[in-house]
Amino acid sequence: MLDCYVTYLGLVSGIVFLVLEKDSRFVRFHALQSIFISGTLVVVNIVLTAIPVFGWLLGVLLSLIGFVLWIVMMLKAYQGKRFKLSVFGDMAEKQLDQMRK
Repeated sequence: MLDCYVTYLGLVSGIVFLVLEKDSRFVRFHALQSIFISGTLVVVNIVLTAIPVFGWLLGVLLSLIGFVLWIVMMLKAYQGKRFKLSVFGDMAEKQLDQMRK
């Protein structure tokens, strides 16, 4: 069950930073990207739990990949680099533009 807690880390940290940071577009971008990625991972993991054995194994693997991605994204943000994942980064930018209006 550790994999379900690992999956939620990016979701919780993204929400915390999105709520706390009001000015920095950079921080809010990374927070939104983390929320979108983690939310997707949660949904996919829930679906995979319905598939016996194979789905469970894929869920554990997906959670491990999500954890590594979460660490990489945090390090890139900490280094001040804009690490944009194609689909999720675009979603984050669109959401930021809508939040600014």
